[in-house]
Amino acid sequence: MNPLTTSITRRHALATAALTAGGVALFGRSSAAIAQAPATQRGPDFDAAPAAPGKPGDDYTPVIMPNGWTLPFKIVDGVKVFHLVVEDVQHEFAPGLEAKCWGFNGSVHGPLIEAVEGDRVRFFVTNKLAAPTTVHWHGLIVPNGMDGVGGLSQKAIQPDETFVYEFPLRQHGTFMYHSHHDEMTQMAMGLTGMFVIHPRGVPKSDRPDRDFALLLHEWRIDVGTDRPNPNEMTDFNILSINARVFPGTAPLIAKLNDKVKIRFGNLGAMDHHPIHLHGVEFLVTEINAGEVPEAARHPGGTILVPVGSTQAIEFIANNPGDWAMHCHMTHHVMNQMGHKVPNTLGIADGDDKKVRDLLPMYMTMGQAGSADMGEMGMKQPPNSIPMVGGRGPHDYITMGGMFTIVKVRETLPNGYDSDIGWYENKPGEMAVLAANDVLQRNGIAADGGTAPKAPK
Repeated sequence: MNPLTTSITRRHALATAALTAGGVALFGRSSAAIAQAPATQRGPDFDAAPAAPGKPGDDYTPVIMPNGWTLPFKIVDGVKVFHLVVEDVQHEFAPGLEAKCWGFNGSVHGPLIEAVEGDRVRFFVTNKLAAPTTVHWHGLIVPNGMDGVGGLSQKAIQPDETFVYEFPLRQHGTFMYHSHHDEMTQMAMGLTGMFVIHPRGVPKSDRPDRDFALLLHEWRIDVGTDRPNPNEMTDFNILSINARVFPGTAPLIAKLNDKVKIRFGNLGAMDHHPIHLHGVEFLVTEINAGEVPEAARHPGGTILVPVGSTQAIEFIANNPGDWAMHCHMTHHVMNQMGHKVPNTLGIADGDDKKVRDLLPMYMTMGQAGSADMGEMGMKQPPNSIPMVGGRGPHDYITMGGMFTIVKVRETLPNGYDSDIGWYENKPGEMAVLAANDVLQRNGIAADGGTAPKAPK
């Protein structure tokens, strides 16, 4: 049996045992009582006494949100109290591109919320926008009046008003939160965030060593403009991870043989994202906050994260290096590209000199593809990063958008938060230019003349 699968299964069993200690489940009834009760009587008991507030470090290993932060809380009469402020935020997606967005507590997206199954939580939500808003707790089972759907389950929070939400946490897993009032506009402007509920009673030895949360999103920000366009339906040109695009995305750092968990959420408007991770084989352990049974777990290298869903993967970081992680929809690893960009691929540039006699500095762009355009560093329109990728250890990385790097190292002498630089490959473990003697010894012609040809 895969040792990671064994560890995860044991973790689930221990958490379940802790939650049902004394024969009383967090849903307020024993397992036998639930099994015998008519279906119409089953459901969460929101009046059950809360468990002692879970403590970071003691009851769970805190989640890391690259380029983000975690919302602090205080304890009032045994309840965890959080304060969210909905407001305008000037946000940087990457150096060179900023936009006036909407966020929580000064950030886009909102801060990560963390708690423990059995906690009772209280959220004060202050609206500093010029428009009404609400907060919906995506995937959480809560009392109807706390669900946050404007007009249906509550009145909208008007400008300068503060509403309070309070409910017990009867689940564990990866969840999200977002505005549920004028959703098309407000979510497109950035009013989204991640919400992680940890299982109670899991020993430290069975927890991940590194636990990451990544929120996927998509935006339309036209070159030279400074606000997202919430009316866009198809032509998104900024695809982000935790509201950043490469080269502005922070890496995910792990030490060799760490147990790593990565939680994905997708609150973009239209697109699903097949996220591909190089260099490791992972197991899918959560789908929409529900734990995947052991028999249904399978190894993989790509996971599809549909709109409105959460997924989680786990793996052992047993392969050192700098590993790409990105959406495999290739337009999603570009910055500010669009369907209406002219295609000059294959156009000969031999006539450039003739045109320059009439238009000095003229140059045909893109006739050999897009790879060189970002590296040239040509002057761009204000507040735009079209074609921009990032400098790598060997060449220019010709990707942007929904792209980041998982860095695995044998040792981290200065800790996880240090600048560990680029991975240095061992001799013989990196693709290099083939020398002539190597070509000759292997019977390879440099001009490709010895390569097999497709049958006619």
